[in-house]
Amino acid sequence: MRNLRSTLTLIGLALLLAACSDPRLEPLFDDDVILAFGDSLTEGVGVDAEQSYPAALERLSGRTVINAGIAGETTTEGLQRLPQVLDRTRPNLMILLEGGNDILRNHDPAVTEANLERMIEMARERGIEVLLVGVPEKKLFSDTAPLYGDLAQRYDLPFEDDAVADLLRNPEVKSDAVHFNADGYRRLAEAVYGQLQAEGAL
Repeated sequence: MRNLRSTLTLIGLALLLAACSDPRLEPLFDDDVILAFGDSLTEGVGVDAEQSYPAALERLSGRTVINAGIAGETTTEGLQRLPQVLDRTRPNLMILLEGGNDILRNHDPAVTEANLERMIEMARERGIEVLLVGVPEKKLFSDTAPLYGDLAQRYDLPFEDDAVADLLRNPEVKSDAVHFNADGYRRLAEAVYGQLQAEGAL
């Protein structure tokens, strides 16, 4: 009986681990469209357009990646802009990397989280999947702000947690205090690409 109980326990753990590792994104077809939505880190401030992370991701993925980044944008402004962008571009997947300007300007984190939450819901209402990218807190050598992890868990989102924070701690991949150089954006694209692969999109 003890051996049977142990065996059943091991089977249960294996099933649980398998469930946890199931990909959360639908595979992207060759002609599907990815929307990179965000602020200056998406736009690619500090480099030419072809060196931005959406351009690098397009080369890696072989899919069309639309760069919908606007430097200086807050989540409140992004929330107002997003519906028109989604309706115009009709993407299959949205990569959401926004909130850095809220953090730099000391906006209420609850408002930032609510704005991002509504963006996620807008995408899902249109049948668009979402990959969330975290942004660090306004502290030296900071990790990603907790609100991003909370959102990812609440909505069971694929989540790139560490890339932006890790890159911002590395002066060799930055063009200024808060933006990357070509190497930094390439590494960000590689991190996003890895998440898309791990989650079944590519």
